[in-house]
Amino acid sequence: MLHRGQQSTDGTGGGELVVPMAWLYAEYIADELLRSGDLMPPTSFEFRAGRDALALTVFLADTENELSGIQVVSQLENWLSLTAYDQPWQDWVCERMAALTADAVASGEPVPDLELAASAWRWLEETELLAPDLNAVPGGGAGLGEDEGPKVWTPAWQLGLPLGHLAIHLF
Repeated sequence: MLHRGQQSTDGTGGGELVVPMAWLYAEYIADELLRSGDLMPPTSFEFRAGRDALALTVFLADTENELSGIQVVSQLENWLSLTAYDQPWQDWVCERMAALTADAVASGEPVPDLELAASAWRWLEETELLAPDLNAVPGGGAGLGEDEGPKVWTPAWQLGLPLGHLAIHLF
């Protein structure tokens, strides 16, 4: 899904501008799924984590580079299975990113979609968000409100992935 424009981004004057349409489309799908679920305010870090995790899933699952609006509904089950709790999503992302990076190096052409996906993945891995401690001892804080229970710093992808999974379910 590369768009060719009037300018070059590599300084060679080749007359081509590569627009990262595959990544932008994946991000748009993720954003729409999360907004329709109305799970988090769109300005929150949790929303961004969910959007980025879901966008990575959509982008990396599109192995044929032909995701269109019509195919989105047919891909929902695949995205659900990839984001399920018992799946090694983090390993899958690393493997797909490595494969796409190797393809990009072999082609010798810039791949702005991959650069944006890599940036999202870095943010998801390196950023930690304060979240409820789901592994806390049951009964240890009986009667505490949602904001008063034990909290832990959690990598953004571990918070965003279940949020994205739930948004797909609600869609």
